[in-house]
Amino acid sequence: MDILQLIDRLEELFNNSRPIPLTHNVIVDEDKFLDIIDQMRISIPEEVKKAQSVFAQKDRVMAQAQEEANRTLQLAREKADAMVEKEALVQDAQRRAAQIVDQARAEAEEVKAGADQYALEALMNLQSDLERLLNQAQNGVQVLLSKRPPTETRSPGK
Repeated sequence: MDILQLIDRLEELFNNSRPIPLTHNVIVDEDKFLDIIDQMRISIPEEVKKAQSVFAQKDRVMAQAQEEANRTLQLAREKADAMVEKEALVQDAQRRAAQIVDQARAEAEEVKAGADQYALEALMNLQSDLERLLNQAQNGVQVLLSKRPPTETRSPGK
């Protein structure tokens, strides 16, 4: 029987007891009173065992909850660390990519400048060669014209 029910029965026994006139005492049925006390003695250890069991269970649940909280916190920290590390790797990769692009642009500018210089020199050499050939052609024409007998000038229409 539940300890609270036994206390209720004890109270009911007290309330139903006969008062002794001119005192605060009552006459209680001794057998009923002792019977309830015996039941309480039997019931209390049972209730204490239940309470201890509930208390132990509470401790286990709290320990499991604490362990789960610690595990969750550790996982969160590891995930955060991994994200920070990943972010650092991404930033390093972006910096390296920017360096490679800058280096490639600089090299492209050097190649372009070298190509422009080469083309300029080649065109200037070609121009010089063409001028030399033109001078030779003009000199050849002059020589040939000077060796040719003069031709009569014809008037138009005759």
